[in-house]
Amino acid sequence: MPTNKDIQQKRAEANQLDVTVHVGKQGITDATITELKAQLKAKRLVKVRLLKSATHETSTQEQAEALAAATGTTLVDVRGHTAVFWKA
Repeated sequence: MPTNKDIQQKRAEANQLDVTVHVGKQGITDATITELKAQLKAKRLVKVRLLKSATHETSTQEQAEALAAATGTTLVDVRGHTAVFWKA
C-alpha cells in the first residue's frame, strides 16, 4: 500500500506529464483498460483525460476509481476531468 508521501511525490511528478489516454463518449471500454495497462507497464505513471460525455451518468471521481480497480492501480489524483494512475 503506497504511503501519503509516495502519493504526494507521484502527484508532483504528474504535473510534468502529458495526457496519453483519452476516455471518449463510449466510456471505459476493454480497449481503454488494455491501453492503460500497456502504458502503465511501460511508464508506471499515466495521465488520463475523461471527456465530459464519458462521465454523464457518473462523476469523474467514480469513473477514475472504476478504472483504477479494473487495472489494479493506485489512483493518485483527480482534477477536473483528468486522472493520474500509478502502478506501484
